[in-house]
Amino acid sequence: MTTETTPLRGRICLVAGATRGAGRAIAVQLGASGATVYVTGRTTREKLSEVGRATETIEETAELVTAAGGEGIAVPTDHLEPEQVRALVDRIDRERGRLDVLVNDVWGGEHLVTFGKKTWEMDLDGGLRMLELGVRTHVITSHAVLPLLTRNPGGLVVEVTDGTAAYNGTRFRENLFYDLAKNAPIRMAFGLSKELEEYGGTAVAVTPGWLRSEQMLAGFGVTEENWRDATEKLPDFGISESPVYVGRAVAALAADPDRHRWTGQSLSSAQLAGEYGFTDADGSRPDAWGFILASETGKPDVADYR
Repeated sequence: MTTETTPLRGRICLVAGATRGAGRAIAVQLGASGATVYVTGRTTREKLSEVGRATETIEETAELVTAAGGEGIAVPTDHLEPEQVRALVDRIDRERGRLDVLVNDVWGGEHLVTFGKKTWEMDLDGGLRMLELGVRTHVITSHAVLPLLTRNPGGLVVEVTDGTAAYNGTRFRENLFYDLAKNAPIRMAFGLSKELEEYGGTAVAVTPGWLRSEQMLAGFGVTEENWRDATEKLPDFGISESPVYVGRAVAALAADPDRHRWTGQSLSSAQLAGEYGFTDADGSRPDAWGFILASETGKPDVADYR
C-alpha cells in the first residue's frame, strides 16, 4: 500500500461511540486509510448497554478496522464516567504518546426520542437522559482528551450530530430535548475551533443525511442488501445513505492537509462528498439535507439528489 491509498498511516485516532452506525463506519473508514483507531462504547461481547445488541460490539468494530487495513483497538468506556475517559486517555498516551483525531460520536438516545408532544408532556427523566447521552458525554470526552490532542499541532476534532447548522438553526426538531442534544455538538465544534486555534487544531461538526443505521433498517424491515424494498412504501427513503458515506467523509477530512479551512463549520456528508469526490458504498452521492430543504418548497425528484 502507498501513502496515496493509506494517507492516515501513522495517525492515531479515537472514535468515541463506535459500537454501531455512523461511529462504526467512521472508525472502519479511518482504518481503511491506514490509521490506528481506538474505538469505545458500552456494549462488549461480555456486557450489553441499555441499547446494546449482541451483534454490535466494540470488539467487532475493532476487528473491522483491522480488516480494513488499519489497527483497531477496543476499549470499553462509559463516556458519562470521567474516570473511565481519563483512563482511556492515559492508555492512549502510554501506548502511542499522541492523538491526532478525536471523533465525538457518543449518543445511544434513539429509544428515548418521541415526537408529537409538548416539552411538559414528555417524560422528564427520559429527556434529561438524552442530554446526558448526547451532550454531557461529549463535554466529558473533550475535557479529558484535548490535552493529549493539543500536545502536537494540527489535531482534528469531529463532533458528529444530526442536521446542519443551516437546517437546525431555523427549524425545530419537534422534541426540545432532541433539539438541544443535536444542536449542542454544532455549537461545541464552533467553540472548540476558537480554543484550538492557537494549537493549529481544527474542530468541525459533521452530520450524515438520512442514515441507514442498523436501527433504521430494522424499523423498515429490510437489510442493507435489500434496503430499496422499503421505497415501495416510502419513496423518499431512496434518498437515504449508508453509514459508509459519513465514514468516508470523516476519513477525507482527516487526510486533508488543508482541512483547517473548515474549522468551526457544520458540514454534511453530501457537502464533503462534493468537495472530496468520494461516493457512498453503491457509487451514489445522496444529498438528504438538500432533498429535505427542497421538499419544503416543492416536490423534488429523489433521483435528482442521489
